[in-house]
Parts: sequence; C-alpha cells; structure tokens
Amino acid sequence: MKTSDFYYDLPKELIAQDPLEDRSSSRLMCLNRRTGEITHRHFHDITQLLNPGDTLVINNTKVIPARLIGEKEGTGAVVEVLLLNRVKGLESTWEALVRPGKKCREGARISFGGGMMTGEIIDIVEEGNRYIRFEYDGVFEEILDTLGSMPLPPYITHTLQDRSRYNTVYAKLDGSAAAPTAGLHFTGELLDSIRSAGVNIAQLTLHVGLGTFRPVKSESVENHHMHTEHCMIPEETARLINSTHESGHRVVAVGTTSCRTLESMADDDGTVRSGEMDTGIFIYPGYRFKVMDALITNFHLPESTLIMLVSAFAGRERVLNAYETAVKERYRFFSFGDAMYIF
Repeated sequence: MKTSDFYYDLPKELIAQDPLEDRSSSRLMCLNRRTGEITHRHFHDITQLLNPGDTLVINNTKVIPARLIGEKEGTGAVVEVLLLNRVKGLESTWEALVRPGKKCREGARISFGGGMMTGEIIDIVEEGNRYIRFEYDGVFEEILDTLGSMPLPPYITHTLQDRSRYNTVYAKLDGSAAAPTAGLHFTGELLDSIRSAGVNIAQLTLHVGLGTFRPVKSESVENHHMHTEHCMIPEETARLINSTHESGHRVVAVGTTSCRTLESMADDDGTVRSGEMDTGIFIYPGYRFKVMDALITNFHLPESTLIMLVSAFAGRERVLNAYETAVKERYRFFSFGDAMYIF
C-alpha cells in the first residue's frame, strides 16, 4: 500500500485559521461507511445521531503552553523549544523538539524569560529530539503558563487570541503538545443535551505528541514508524464501554486519539482493559476494529496517518470521495475546521 494512495488536493484557503465563535456551529459531514451515503448537517445536530444507550468516549487530555522561546547561553542565539513529554525517572526533565538543533548539542544551556528558568540539554535521542533538564524556582506549571505559548500546528499562521480555544471544554489532565481536535466542537450545553438524551459519556486520556502528526516519509505505508504516546483508561470507563457492547449499543469515539486508546487497550474479543500504557498503534486499511463502532473526527492532512486510520474504518475510496465532496462544498479543514461523523 502506497502513501500516495492517501493523497487529495486541498486548496490552501480551506485550511481553517481561526476557531468559530460558537464551537458547536461547525459543519458536520455524516458518512455512512457501509453505503457511502453523505449528508450535511451542523455539529450541534450530533444529539440526533446518537442513540440512547450509546457511549461517547472523550479524551480529557489538556494541551499545555509547550512552546518556549529562549536564548542559548554564551551566544544569545534564539532557540525554540517544544515540550513533548516528561521523561520518567528523571526529575524536571522533558523530551523536546529544539530548533535550531545543530546549535544545541549535549551540554548546551538555554535561558528562558531572562533567567526565570534555564534548561540544559543532557541527551540527544530518537530523530534528534533532546532531553532537557530544567532549573527554576517555584512551580513549573506556573512558570510555563507565564513563559510558554500554545503549540499550534505550522499550517495555522494566525495568532490565537484565547488559549482556551485550543483545548476542549472537558480538558483536565495536563500533558499534550497538540489538541485532540475532534473534541473542540463540544460545548458544556451540548454535552448536557447528550446526557439528557440517554447517551453515556466516558473519559479516557491520551497525551497527544507530535508523532501522530509527523509526515509519512516512506513510500510504503507499512514501513512507517509511529512514535509512542501515553494513554490511560480508568476502571469506570472500561466497565462502561464493555457493558455498552454487552447490551447491544454502540461505542462512539471522539477523535482518533480516543480510537487509538480504545483499540490499544482491548483484548482480541473487544474487551477493554483499564490501566495505562505507551501506545504506538498504527491503524491503516486492513486493520480489524475491536471496539469502535462510530467515529467523530476532523478532516486530516493528505497522506497522514490520521487519514489512513479513517480509511481503515470507512474504506479508502469512500473517505477520499468524502474529502473531495468536502472540498467542493467548501468545508473548513484541519484543527479549527469542520467535523465528520462516520457510522
């Protein structure tokens, strides 16, 4: 299977640069994965598409202001640091993407906020990422909130005026370097309406790293290497998902991150286990889904692992036809764009 099999042509002006004022007013394309039928609605209509007894699975990770701008001690060169994840067992140490990397070798020190915080590069790891050990007085999260900015994807060139708009309304566990964007469409009121309609809402956590969004550079899909991300499923969530299937109802994943967590932490018979793990699951056509019955997702980049996951669920030809339709209908694409409901 070739990476180019998942290419589509997207006019640049359809890449959403700003979030809508009302999260739930985005458009919603509905795709029947069995028939290929496409209908067009708005996201707040999702209450009419879920059935009593279904379980909606949301990812409660929270994006941190992980982008830091500092100066290399000794030269004053500007250095950009993007925090990816804490390094287990090493106090105050993070794995990070550093630019320009060539000037930041092991032992280099970087000053942030005029000395409010310093970081020392202690190791160079996979694909050139760095381990940085930070030194500071006070609470790291408070310093990060002062010095950091939200790590928006490179295709978003506008300045985000309200940080909260790059987080879901239910975000609570710090740890992501990117948002689980399918969840950005929900409001508190919409979630209340969903509960009132008899739909369960279950929470899990996957801290989104950049591995999910790295381009697939290999010509063959099968040769792509996925980076790992940390995920957790509480016992209550596992129980609820398993009972949903036992009673003949559907598990609806909000976003590819929820999907990947469910599929990573399920036995072959579809039974979901509680606990936590690092997952590097790569889902592409040919994969047999064990847990997910329907998916709410955004429109993804051409040739990305995410469009491959969606194609595994709904079929490559149907997905590419849906994307072609979305372009013709002038849908908004990517992080701040419109949504799809695949059932």
